[in-house]
Amino acid sequence: MHLFDLGEPVWALIVRSAAIYLVLLVGLRVFGKREVGQFTLFDLVFVLLVANAVQPAMTGRDTTLGGGFVIIATLLLLNLLVARLRVRFPIIERLLESKSVVVARDGHWLPDKLKREGITGDETMAALREHGIGSIEETKLVVLEADGSLSVVPKDPSVARKRPRKVRFVKH
Repeated sequence: MHLFDLGEPVWALIVRSAAIYLVLLVGLRVFGKREVGQFTLFDLVFVLLVANAVQPAMTGRDTTLGGGFVIIATLLLLNLLVARLRVRFPIIERLLESKSVVVARDGHWLPDKLKREGITGDETMAALREHGIGSIEETKLVVLEADGSLSVVPKDPSVARKRPRKVRFVKH
């Protein structure tokens, strides 16, 4: 068994991996503003299927350990490059990151914004409860942040508190 006898030229593995990375980056940018922890079951299935579908496109005929190393190194370097370019060139940051969107103002939801952003009533109410707020009427502002989280500014400043970390209890 030849673990490092590549089935594809190194340049082909690099080009394939880079192309898939860039297409996924753009696709996920268009996809939406959910944090990984906020993925629905549908989001998770989608990501798993995409990962499975693009694997042959990156590897081609190569199934070697060396080919895997080339692909991993390519993806890590591309990710590092994109992260550094985002900081250095604000236009790249604007292209890759979503903008924050106001979804409620002065105690009223903005239904068109909620619909356009794909936020459900259950998600909005969960966000309010996480911030210790019982109803939308108690808010001054609710913002869908670029990272997919909902920030809530209450009308009563004494209610304001940091968003608590979610804790899940597992029954044994």
